[in-house]
Formats: sequence, C-alpha cells, structure tokens
Amino acid sequence: MVRVRRGAYVLGQVWAAAEHEEELRLRTLAVLRTRGDDVATHQAALALHRQPLHGVRLDVVDVQSPVSRVRLSAGLRTHPGATGHTTVDGARCVSVENAIVQVLLRSGMEAALVPLDHALRTKVCTLSRVEAALGAVAPASAKTLGTRLVELADSRCESPGETRTRLLLNDLGFSPRSQVTICDEQDAFVARVDFLVEGRVVVEFDGLQKYAGADGRAALAAEKRREDRLRSLGYVVVRLVWADLTRPAHVADLLRRALAHAASTSA
Repeated sequence: MVRVRRGAYVLGQVWAAAEHEEELRLRTLAVLRTRGDDVATHQAALALHRQPLHGVRLDVVDVQSPVSRVRLSAGLRTHPGATGHTTVDGARCVSVENAIVQVLLRSGMEAALVPLDHALRTKVCTLSRVEAALGAVAPASAKTLGTRLVELADSRCESPGETRTRLLLNDLGFSPRSQVTICDEQDAFVARVDFLVEGRVVVEFDGLQKYAGADGRAALAAEKRREDRLRSLGYVVVRLVWADLTRPAHVADLLRRALAHAASTSA
C-alpha cells in the first residue's frame, strides 16, 4: 500500500503503474473515500473525468468542503461552496465544464484549453455548457477571459501537444487552421496535416513517441514520404516538438522563415 495522505492509501502495484493524470485520479479517489461529504473540483475533478491536464499541480487534491475559506494542508486544498456535482467511479466531483472554468480562473488559458479541446472532441462537454458554467462560476471581472476561452476552443485538435501548438501560434499572431486535408492536382488525398498557416506552411506537432522501435522506424519512413509529397506540391513543412512550445521566439522565427520561403517559391 502507498500512503497518499493521512488515512488515504492506494495499492502499491496500481500506484507504480500510474503516471501524471492517473496519479492524481488515484490520489483523489483515495482522499474522497476518507471524506464522504466532499466534492472534487478543479484538476482533481478533471482527473476523475479522465481528461488530459497541463500546467496544474498533480500532487494536490482540490475539494469543496463545509469550510469558510480556502485552506491548503498536506496535499489537500479545501474550498467553500456548494456547486452541483456528479459521481464518477463512486466519487463525487463537479462537472467537466465547471472544472474547466475553475482551472481557467486559477491556472490560465493553456491549462483550461488542453482539457476543453479533448472534452469537446470526445463529446463529454459542449461549448454551450461551458458558457453556462462561465456564467455560474466566473466573476464578472473574468468575462473577457471566458469569452476568449470559448473563441479559442477547437474540437479538431487531437492531443495536448496540438492544443498547445495552436495556442502558441495564435499568441504569435498567426491564424492556424486545424486538421486540414491536402490533395494533389488530381484531387487525390495526400495528407491531413495538424495545421496550415496562410495556405502554404504546414505545421506539425511531433510528440516523437510514435517513432520508437521497429514499428516506429516504419512510421518515420512513411512520414518522410508524406512530407516529401507535401513539399513537391509547394508546401513548406515546419515540425515542432515539446521543447519548442516553451520557445516562442524560436517558433516565431521558424514560421517567418517558412512563410518567406513559401512566398519566394510561389512568386
């Protein structure tokens, strides 16, 4: 047994196999079983709903509890309030949309967009429900932030890396189109790309895990053939990895160079 908090335990073999969001999910389940009246909130609720997380603490369980003020103690943050709740795996938690709004207000746009895009893509949430949650949970001072969250949401993004890439490109002043299908001159399918910028620059987010092992080498060869085909059609391809997402100036330079190259070859 692994002790995750006073009186709260997880089976050792289960804990050893868990990573990231799953650790928080297990921690939250264990804590709530010692606190029957509490309701998981923020990223703890999103972990119970099995939504991806980014930019939030995974070692603290947030709950609504009969308290008068917010208090953090030994990995548990208690909040006053009585928001409606649902039940997941026997544990009480706020809805996906309420949890996303809570994360937005505390941790910012990127932390909220990662689970929102996924929730929209998997149809466990709708934008209208997010807008309703913003009206119910967010203060008037956060109206602009909430509006921007809804504007930026994109159910076509297929991973946290793609969501973060899209947000970065928007912040840099580009207008990426997500999951664009590209065909050749005979209208034959060539590729579906992560993003297309200004019609000629393809931006791909590459998590790299898919290239491990023998299957990965085959995938890498297929990816090279796909990229060569895109270039033969006049597209410029920019590939980004996780480290690039924390280097906005570098990404901006890559995109400017790519756009300049695309312009020069089409002139």
